[in-house]
Amino acid sequence: MYAYIKGFIKEIESDYIVVDNNGVGYLIYTASPYSFDIDKEYTIYLYQNVREDEISLYGFKSLEEKKLFLKLIGVKGLGPKMALPMIASGSPEGIIDAIERENILYLKKFPKIGDKVARQIILDLKGKLAATPSQNMPVNDELIEALKSLGYKTGDINKVVKQVDSSLDIGEQIKCALKLLLK
Repeated sequence: MYAYIKGFIKEIESDYIVVDNNGVGYLIYTASPYSFDIDKEYTIYLYQNVREDEISLYGFKSLEEKKLFLKLIGVKGLGPKMALPMIASGSPEGIIDAIERENILYLKKFPKIGDKVARQIILDLKGKLAATPSQNMPVNDELIEALKSLGYKTGDINKVVKQVDSSLDIGEQIKCALKLLLK
């Protein structure tokens, strides 16, 4: 089992990267390959998936992403190829928040996640993810999307959403975020 690999990115494709480590190129499926830069060194946290017809590596920029991925693939009916797009499409905090609040609609927005799988994710993981230390203030993806639709830049949004109380309803969160953005 691999924990991580440190090496230089040599190739980037739509669903994987190739990492050179001491002259050996490792093909690693990753959630967002275009977030890496060619010829730059990275430490990538790995998960090795072994099936009877395939051995594959899945890589993550952060340990938090890897831990969430491992929890997701532990859900009945949810394999690595379904969990990886979830990591790519949503923030770990947003996914955890949706699970804790039983937001089935949020989970169904991911590719290949239907009503049955979304309910199974909530059933299996609710209450098991919120204990991670980085979950003090979960970021609401609904808020981020609302601010993006209003034309704000991602960098500006990321600065203020951490300051917004996630226990407020979405309307109040947007008002609070807009006040912070206008300062």
